[in-house]
Amino acid sequence: MDQGEGKTTHFGFRTVDETAKAGMVHGVFTRVASKYDVMNDVMSGGVHRLWKDAMMDWLAPRPGQRLLDVAGGTGDVAFRFLGRAPGASATVCDMTEQMLVEGRNRAEAEKMGDRLDWVVGDAMALPFADRSFDTYTISFGIRNVTRIHDALAEAYRVLKPGGRLMVLEFSQLPNPMLQKAYDLYSFNVIPVMGQVIAGDRDSYQYLVESIRNFPDQDSFAAMIRAAGFGQVKYRNLTLGVAALHSGWKL
Repeated sequence: MDQGEGKTTHFGFRTVDETAKAGMVHGVFTRVASKYDVMNDVMSGGVHRLWKDAMMDWLAPRPGQRLLDVAGGTGDVAFRFLGRAPGASATVCDMTEQMLVEGRNRAEAEKMGDRLDWVVGDAMALPFADRSFDTYTISFGIRNVTRIHDALAEAYRVLKPGGRLMVLEFSQLPNPMLQKAYDLYSFNVIPVMGQVIAGDRDSYQYLVESIRNFPDQDSFAAMIRAAGFGQVKYRNLTLGVAALHSGWKL
């Protein structure tokens, strides 16, 4: 019996069989790959770039480190990491090959090609040896994983002792009125943008719904601790629209 057979999970606001979710998520990102970077800029007004810069500020990449960026898509985080760490290397791992194709076509990929690898792989069963990486990052990807605890366990496995996990993900605003206003924007504007820019309303409807299903900051921090990480902390970004979570393999 396949792991997850007979169990259910969320795909946006829908309840689906666990075994079906990965394929459904793969379909979403295959469809939006060519417009993914443009949509990120439009949806966030470019703020996602500041969030990723804040991630690098806290991460403080060092020369010679080896990064694994899971759900790394078109390479945004890996490019930033390599730009700050001479002699470092990065592996971008994503379950959707078309996202990696888009990343390899970016100008930064050509400039940094000798320090970059692009690998198709599943966050819940990474195709890498134990204790292979100094740093593990995942940005706006972990909420799409079928079993988040499995992904965190894999992150712990592939990190070297002393290695660091950092997660950038949409989160929950602590102020109910601000949360309500953000929800109104998310549900009424983003799917329309998806239709106009990417020709795909349904995929962006799912992405908005998946944000609302993701655990709040304290609950997700507890999941990271349960996976074995120490010194777990988080920082809210833009009042909690997104959050950075950090943990160490001690």
